[in-house]
Amino acid sequence: MNIVLLSGGSGKRLWPLSNDSRSKQFIKIFKTEDGEYESMVQRVYRQICSVDSNAEVTIATSKSQVSAIHNQLGANVGISVEPCRRDTFPAIALAASYLHDKRGVAAEEVVVICPVDPYVEKDYFEALQKLGECAAVSEANLLLMGIEPTYPSAKYGYIIPKSKENISRVDVFKEKPTEEKAQEYIEKGALWNGGVFACRLGYVLRRAHELIEFTDYQDLFDKYETLTKISFDYAVVEHEQHIEVMRFAGMWKDIGTWNTLAEAMESSSIGKAILNDKCENVHVINELNVPVLCMGLQDVVVSASPEGILVSDKIQSSYIKPYVDEIHQQIMFAEKSWGSFQVIDVEEESMTIKVTLNAGHRMNYHSHEQRDEVWTVIEGRGRTIVDGVECQAAVGDVIRMPAGVPHTIIADTKLQVIEVQMGPDISVHDKKKYEFPNTTQQK
Repeated sequence: MNIVLLSGGSGKRLWPLSNDSRSKQFIKIFKTEDGEYESMVQRVYRQICSVDSNAEVTIATSKSQVSAIHNQLGANVGISVEPCRRDTFPAIALAASYLHDKRGVAAEEVVVICPVDPYVEKDYFEALQKLGECAAVSEANLLLMGIEPTYPSAKYGYIIPKSKENISRVDVFKEKPTEEKAQEYIEKGALWNGGVFACRLGYVLRRAHELIEFTDYQDLFDKYETLTKISFDYAVVEHEQHIEVMRFAGMWKDIGTWNTLAEAMESSSIGKAILNDKCENVHVINELNVPVLCMGLQDVVVSASPEGILVSDKIQSSYIKPYVDEIHQQIMFAEKSWGSFQVIDVEEESMTIKVTLNAGHRMNYHSHEQRDEVWTVIEGRGRTIVDGVECQAAVGDVIRMPAGVPHTIIADTKLQVIEVQMGPDISVHDKKKYEFPNTTQQK
């Protein structure tokens, strides 16, 4: 199975756990059998592999998410990187060109395309596999998966099939309606449009070339910023005459708000949290290393992270986005391909950060022009390279990097350092990368 996962947006409705560099699909909130926590993207990837261990998975995403994907899924997963956001049709066109030109996927092969962040069980991915198999023999150009609705929702578009068979030709599409209209659609046998479809790769490429002037993957990538923002539904699906829909009646949830996320949590709290016996329908997610105490609360969600603290009525939490849009501050936590960092303190001309590197990983070899840096190793062991000289690094060691001097750190075990940046202009843009050097050992 060739499957493309669409990994979009920043997910500001789940602030303070999500931000511009950490989308909702990377938040670790789902408990695994071994008692650890995994994110939506880890859960979906694991479920795909459990159904088809040979599945070829490609994630279509922005460059800001690449580090988090490598951190959580490893280096082997395919990634189609969008230079900027241009909605789902350009993203799918770019991913199709990536598969064909970079990965060598033949035009006649079937590809299944779906969002990366549904809350589903194994039967959903079994249905995706069947969707792909049906698309391989169907005369239709597109085969959609329609979700059997559980209530008249105004949040989703609707697909109205021509019949009640498991696979049916599509009669008409309906945009997000009022709840009253949604009820009318459901009475006509309508299905939720979950943004899931299967087709031959060549079909997507053909429609992409009809709507966008480009020669190959690199040409499309280079002109991506000039493309019109438009969804795949508007650009392709609603204009396709030869289209079918397959019903899916299993569990399917779109976890886009605190209310829906709380419904998916297996326990009332994650992290250090205490709820007294007067609390009802209260959920807490605490990423800080301090306790959160809740007493006598009802229908409330509490979330604490390095980005901020949210205390909200569950219904009101759905209206969080315009308030979060007004918050402008330094990103306080981010996952990188090599590990993660958490900002501890920000002053006018200094910043203190706790850096965690995973065993076997390293930072880029780089320098800064506007700031000095000091690393203090607090856990693990590894090596530093400063201006071409390699040294061992262990707990208690202090390493100084003046402005302009290339440096990196390599983790032989899990490695934690406190990084202090000092300078008049501390910025993420003040970074110059170099080729990894040939080193000399310190005598």
